[in-house]
Amino acid sequence: MELTREEVLHIARLARLGIDDAEVDRLQSQLSDILGHFAVLSQVDTDGVPPTAHTVAQYNILGYDEPISSLSIDAVLSNAPEREGDFFRIRAVLE
Repeated sequence: MELTREEVLHIARLARLGIDDAEVDRLQSQLSDILGHFAVLSQVDTDGVPPTAHTVAQYNILGYDEPISSLSIDAVLSNAPEREGDFFRIRAVLE
């Protein structure tokens, strides 16, 4: 399918692209080639092929979210430079 110059300008206008004459010529050729590839693909017999969203099987690679016991306050604060009760002691950020 060969796109006309006016169709390329219409597509550019819809995409809000400002293109010059050289780009119109280049895009006319490239977009026509792309449509030609789709025309070839449309001739492929896909009867009996189930519809799919992905070409390869997708598996969840994340682990299950299982609750575990958390560290004790003493274990958490064991490497703290300074501690005040059950809290980290840090230098004041705001004066």
